[in-house]
Amino acid sequence: MRKFLLIYRAPQFSPNSVEKDKLILEAVGSRLKEQGNNVRFVQEECFREEDEADVYLSMGRLPETLAILKHKAAVGRATVNSGEGVERTARMVLDRLMRANHIPAAPLFDEQRVADGYWLKRGDAAAQSREDVLFAKDIKEVNRLMKSFHQRKIQDVLITEHVKGDLVKFYGVQGTGFFRFFYPTDDGDTKFDDEKRNGIARHYAFHIDDLRAEAERLSVLTDVVIYGGDCIVREDGSFVIIDFNDWPSFSRCREEAAEAIAKRIDN
Repeated sequence: MRKFLLIYRAPQFSPNSVEKDKLILEAVGSRLKEQGNNVRFVQEECFREEDEADVYLSMGRLPETLAILKHKAAVGRATVNSGEGVERTARMVLDRLMRANHIPAAPLFDEQRVADGYWLKRGDAAAQSREDVLFAKDIKEVNRLMKSFHQRKIQDVLITEHVKGDLVKFYGVQGTGFFRFFYPTDDGDTKFDDEKRNGIARHYAFHIDDLRAEAERLSVLTDVVIYGGDCIVREDGSFVIIDFNDWPSFSRCREEAAEAIAKRIDN
């Protein structure tokens, strides 16, 4: 019988999604218990070095949490997602990784090129509030919004061009074959309503196997086994990945995802 410690995500990292994040972690824990494992849960803020387990399943993002996870991995414990993996999902780090490995990404801000608007995204960590991801209609507004980030002591800001097309959310569990995608405007399930910037989905045809392959490749590059993200599918079927994050809530496919995660962990 193996000992599992499941670590909840601190509320500040689950804007408008605290309950959803809790439910997926508990669904995975329930399945691990059914397999005869010893399963314990802990709030991220209460996670300590002395908490012993064979396997750590963490939704945590606090620097202290990631430091402990990295130490646990160094002494031979299994950690999913890993501390290093979560650190690689910080937007600036992730963007450099994607471009270095030719994973389709939105064009970077260029003052010499006119675009259909721009996105400013906190670069040092995952979004914690609506103010961490902002849309600017022109360069003048980009400069104004940059000041608002700096006033909040956020110096690293990723600025990319707005890409027209269908916004698609995807979810996956590395190495299991589990991969799902959804159009947020089909069901109205949204976090900050930013999805509406692209309008109602037209359901442009695209090759889902290509998106799955790029998402899995990014999962391996970051070492984020349990992942989710957003992409924009253009009218011609090409796409760019605009977000990739560790352990989403899987709210649209929770039970299927929990089965896949438990299976992946058990293996």
